[in-house]
Amino acid sequence: MGRFASTASLYEHLRPPYPSEFFRSVAHTLGLTKQSSLIDLGTGPGLLALGFGPYVSRIVGVDPEPEMIEAARRAAAGAGRDITLIEGKAETLAPDIGSFDVVTIGRALHWMDRDLTLALLDRLVARDGAIAICASFSATDGRNPWLDGYNEARRRWSPAKLWEEAGRGTRTHRDLPAFFRGSSFQPAELVSIETSHLVGLHDLAERTLTYSSSSPEALGENADAMLRDVGQHLAPFSRDGAIAETVVSTAQIVKR
Repeated sequence: MGRFASTASLYEHLRPPYPSEFFRSVAHTLGLTKQSSLIDLGTGPGLLALGFGPYVSRIVGVDPEPEMIEAARRAAAGAGRDITLIEGKAETLAPDIGSFDVVTIGRALHWMDRDLTLALLDRLVARDGAIAICASFSATDGRNPWLDGYNEARRRWSPAKLWEEAGRGTRTHRDLPAFFRGSSFQPAELVSIETSHLVGLHDLAERTLTYSSSSPEALGENADAMLRDVGQHLAPFSRDGAIAETVVSTAQIVKR
């Protein structure tokens, strides 16, 4: 069973959402049309692939975790969207997959072998195409006053090795110039959309289970204890069982 197998049933509904205006803005920035093609590497349950669906024709999603591929298949069926799903590591994609107008990658870049991924992107991205490195996360500038304590509770229960891995992933995402250094690609413009919504206290606590460092597989018998700990921290911030959250959704556009 892969690292994210135990998170698949929760990931789609509990991670900070990408709003519709995010997809619209990125599609406009990239000049996507109904003739455009898109491949989403590390697609998970298909959040990016399906979100960009209305703006492109051909959609391919790739993920090494069978449970995530199945979740994406269900989501695509529910949305009435035609999507090709490939189970496997992006680095092992067959050469005949072709090229695409846009390659999207969510919070998956740090799981990929850098040298193999750069070589892959060089053949996947069409001549005038682009890469969009995407993320959607709780604003960290103090507008979510519950966030620091929430993350501290996660850290307390997460195995130290996995927490450090998660930190490396965040650093990779923040330092994309270093990832692409020496390649034919470089970061260009950044698309950033902010939204606010209410999230249920229970759902926000369970969101902790969607991260690799605090997944049910990682925590084992400690999962319920962590959820109680997180819930106790969140309780003072809730009103009628709901908590306000400001979400930042970003797409770093990378081009040749």
